[in-house]
Amino acid sequence: MYHAHMTDIDTLDSKIAARPLQVARLTSLMKILEERGHCSVAELAAHFEVSEETIRRDIRQLERTGRVQKTHGGVSIPSSELEAPYRVRLREQSDAKQRIAIHAARMVAEGMTLLLDSGTTCLWLARALAGVRDLTIITNSLEVAHEVAGRPGQRLFVAGGPIKPDYHAAFGPEAIAFCRRFVPDITVMSMGAIDAACGFLDFDSDEATFKRSILDRSRRVVVLADSTKFTKPGFIQVADFADVKTLYTDAEPPATIGDAARTAGMDIEVAD
Repeated sequence: MYHAHMTDIDTLDSKIAARPLQVARLTSLMKILEERGHCSVAELAAHFEVSEETIRRDIRQLERTGRVQKTHGGVSIPSSELEAPYRVRLREQSDAKQRIAIHAARMVAEGMTLLLDSGTTCLWLARALAGVRDLTIITNSLEVAHEVAGRPGQRLFVAGGPIKPDYHAAFGPEAIAFCRRFVPDITVMSMGAIDAACGFLDFDSDEATFKRSILDRSRRVVVLADSTKFTKPGFIQVADFADVKTLYTDAEPPATIGDAARTAGMDIEVAD
């Protein structure tokens, strides 16, 4: 759960510097909703032993990420999230993600070792690399593994451990230990949100922990993120701009993000 430059998860979004207890509550609240589908404000307030107004503020924060929706007197997971979260994300911004993946594929040369995380844009990248020979791919994603398995001229290593159904991926200690055995030429990550003040953010604590744990094992870290991520309010920090070599996206970011990124020494590549 810790980043090399942080002692706790303490960022909610560009406007709110949350206490660690609040971030832990948000994470627990999401897990409860994923299990039950719906909860009342009163139930959540009693569960966390806080006021109903505190829970309402938490709900508003999560609602801005698109992960929950307010109901009369409570909160629920959107029906699309309950049906097939990974497939829904794969369809979202699919044209932009494909363009980003095709553009980013140009950085890959024969003989390289890549670590691809479980983001849907990384799946598009795996598809774009189908013709590259002598390639080693490490991943914690079942979807990426299924895409790569059996390709001539490509070696596949898959991290194991408990699989998180919403992400079709392993994020636990076993997956972290496995991936840290490698020193890839390029580690490729998708991100949930990008903020000028806080860098790269995500919404799931297990996914963020996995990503942070492998940052220092790569010769080069790149991020693939479509332009909708410039306006999403993630609440768990994954990386600073200085941790990432290149951001591949489909449109120029807002000036505040672009300036902060370039000041930190990160390159920005906009897909054709």
